[in-house]
Amino acid sequence: MLLVLVVSALMDSKIHTQLIILFLVLLSETVILKSHSWSSLERSDSDFNNWVSWNVRNYQKKTALEAEMTMAKLGNRPSGKLKKIDVRLRKAELNKMSISVRQDGSGDFANITDALISILPRNNRRVTLMIGPGVYREKILIPRTLPFVTLLGTNASDPPTITGNDTASGSGKDGRPLRTFQSATVAIEADYFIAVNVKFENTAPHTVGRRGEQAAAIRISGTKAAFYNCSFYGAQDTLYDHKGLHYFNNCFIQGSVDFIFGYGMSLYENCYLNSMAKKVASLTAQKRTNSTMASGFSFKDCVVRGRGQVYLGRAWGDYSRVVFSYSFMDNIVLPQGWSDWGDQNRHLKVYYGEYKCGGPGANLSGRVPWARALTDEEAKPFIGTYYIDGDSWLITPSKLINH
Repeated sequence: MLLVLVVSALMDSKIHTQLIILFLVLLSETVILKSHSWSSLERSDSDFNNWVSWNVRNYQKKTALEAEMTMAKLGNRPSGKLKKIDVRLRKAELNKMSISVRQDGSGDFANITDALISILPRNNRRVTLMIGPGVYREKILIPRTLPFVTLLGTNASDPPTITGNDTASGSGKDGRPLRTFQSATVAIEADYFIAVNVKFENTAPHTVGRRGEQAAAIRISGTKAAFYNCSFYGAQDTLYDHKGLHYFNNCFIQGSVDFIFGYGMSLYENCYLNSMAKKVASLTAQKRTNSTMASGFSFKDCVVRGRGQVYLGRAWGDYSRVVFSYSFMDNIVLPQGWSDWGDQNRHLKVYYGEYKCGGPGANLSGRVPWARALTDEEAKPFIGTYYIDGDSWLITPSKLINH
């Protein structure tokens, strides 16, 4: 019928132009209607999921771009092409395996050390150690040749405890002092490490004024390491956040002196910092040594409680960098807030900031003049996972638990 109308129109020169336009409009509407009808019938759940994923990716790109630009302005990141999802990590996650560890002998192994030894060197797949409840008295080292290892406690209400009591002044196998670096109960030197529902512990006590009692529960020297629902117990130097990109979520961290310390570039989110200080001490000792170093601790939505009197941080490095945001601070926090560790030359170099914190210890009126009350723009680079490039490598705990 449509074709007849068009032919007739062509015979009438007066309405030739108008009907040509009508023909094109009707034809386009017919095509659109057919296309719409087909797509309505054929669209599947996967199409919808693809659409959602596309929107999520675009949002992440926008967020990452804003973070990249802000960090570039601060001199902490080179501006340029956005980073993509980590290729090595993607390949490892597509090739998973698990090993069970049970002290009663019902698993593949009865201890963590033997389970780790069973993993082939230069590992390129995600290997999850499913660890049952119990106290594991082991000194654990995960070397650089074993990336993509996960320690997963199978019972969140009764997590496995990895414990030791070495100190810096203790002797190693060669008879020499261990020093702080080797005192750790668990040492992570590999990249892409993850821990979920695990308790890390060093039971060595600390006596005020005595030297050589540094006793780390864990040392993290690999990059792209994440900890979910874990706890860290110690006294002096509990958590050696040595170097690399690290993420801590819903973790409990206890100590007395400098119990979070190192060069790491780390985000602590929803964590509980429990001071056991007997006198005056410091929660953190961050060792950023120059203004261009990608290093610093960011605490977001955290809680600071316990006993003693504490500084939020003291400057182990000349350009030490620590930021607390949206966190609760009890009255154990000293009014000054921060310490230069006896070196006033650091006042113009360190970066100690607070943003929208609350509690009796969060009053800024008594803070040292070289600490910062951050503005929205100044705080922005520190309060998202983009601070640690997390969008390219963080894995949600649900994916790990449903391994």
